[in-house]
Amino acid sequence: MHKLVFIILGIAFLTDASAQHNSSAFLKNGIDKPSMLPIHHFGMFSSRINQNFKVRPVDKNELQVSIASANTFNPFVEKYIPKDEATRNEMRQLIWYNRHFFIDQETTPAEYSTIVVDAVFKNIRIDFTTKLTAKSDLTFTLRSYLVTKGLFPFSTITSDNFIEWFHSNIAGGEDPFGRRYYGLNQVNVRYQDKNGRVLTLKDGEFIFGGIETNYFYYPSFPKLTHKNIFMSFGAHMGINTSEYNPSLDFGFSSNLTKEWRFKNNTEFRFGVGLAVLRKNIMNFGNTVELGDLNFLGSLESMIEYTKYTAKKNYHSWGINYQRQTSYNNPDEANYYQLVGKWQEIHSGWSNGFEKLTEHQSAWSLLYTYGTPKTTLNLYLKQDLYLNNSPDIQTGIALKFPLVRSK
Repeated sequence: MHKLVFIILGIAFLTDASAQHNSSAFLKNGIDKPSMLPIHHFGMFSSRINQNFKVRPVDKNELQVSIASANTFNPFVEKYIPKDEATRNEMRQLIWYNRHFFIDQETTPAEYSTIVVDAVFKNIRIDFTTKLTAKSDLTFTLRSYLVTKGLFPFSTITSDNFIEWFHSNIAGGEDPFGRRYYGLNQVNVRYQDKNGRVLTLKDGEFIFGGIETNYFYYPSFPKLTHKNIFMSFGAHMGINTSEYNPSLDFGFSSNLTKEWRFKNNTEFRFGVGLAVLRKNIMNFGNTVELGDLNFLGSLESMIEYTKYTAKKNYHSWGINYQRQTSYNNPDEANYYQLVGKWQEIHSGWSNGFEKLTEHQSAWSLLYTYGTPKTTLNLYLKQDLYLNNSPDIQTGIALKFPLVRSK
C-alpha cells in the first residue's frame, strides 16, 4: 500500500503548480539518476531498461562511469514441475510446502531445475551520451560484472560480515536466511534450467554483459511545458555477449518529469516512467533459460529535492522506487514442488525459485553533488521485499562532459 501512496502523491503534485516559481530555466537537466537497476543474477545477463528523467537532450557529450556492489543470497533449492496436467491440477489444491508428488521421472514425469546463488556482484558501467538533434540524444553503454566473495575493503555494507552483524545486533535475528549455516564470504553460483543447461560462476570471474543503445526523444507540448511538465520516449536495444545468453533484446519506455522551482534556491522534482523489454528477440547460440517469460515490464518513480549553493553548485537528495514483473510465469507457483533445507534455515530457503514467480522491487536513497561540469552520485538500495536478489546494493557514479556537441 505504501508503494501506491508514493506514486499517487507524486501524480497529485502534477496538478498543483501554485507553490512554484514559474520558470523553465533550470540549471539541472531534470533528475540526476545513474543506473540503479538491481544486480539480479538473471537480470545481469539481459539488457534491462533504465528510466530517463531528463527534460531535454544533453548540451555536451557526456561520459558517466559507475560502479555498484550487491549482495545476493539464495540457498540451494530444487524445483519439480509436473508435466501431467492432472497432477498439476491436483497440486493446485495444496499449499506449496505440502506438495510431494515427485517419485521418479518414469512414475511422475517432471521438469527439473536447481539454483543456488551466494556472491557479491560488482557492476561496472560506462555510458556515453551525445546529442543528435534539438529534441533527441543517444546513449551507448558497456556493462560488465565481477563475481566476488565480498571481502573488506572492496565490500563494506554489502559484505556478508556486515549484513549478518546487522541481523544479529540490530534487526532480523541470528542467521535468519542461512548465510552462517552455509558459510560467510564465499562464492557459490550454479543454476540448471529445465532443459539441463547450466550456468556456473566462480570467484573472480569477469563477465562482459553486453552493449546497449538507448535513444530518447523529448517532444514539446506547450501546455505541459508551461506547467514545467516534460516527457520523453525511448527506444532501447541491447546485445548480450555472455556465453550463457548471447542474444538481442529490444524495448520501449515513456517517462514524465514534473519540476517546481522555489525562490530560496531550491527545487523539487517528481518522475515516473514505464518500460517494456522483449528479451531474446534473437538468439546467437545456445542460451540458458533465464526466466520463461519473454517480456519484462518495469515501473520506476522518484522524488528529488535540490538545494543550490552561492556558486551554483548543488546538493540533491532523492528517493527512488523500482518494480519489475516476474522472470517466471506466476502460475507455476500454484503447482510446483520445491525441495530444500527448510528445517535448517529459518526463512527464505525457497527464495531461489519462489521469488522468480513474483515481482521484483526495491527502494533507493540517492545523494548527488553537482557542478556545472561534473556530477557525483551515491546511492543505497534495499530490498524491503526480502527476496535477497540482491539483499543490499550500493553504487557510485561520476559524470563529466567531453567534446561539445554540435
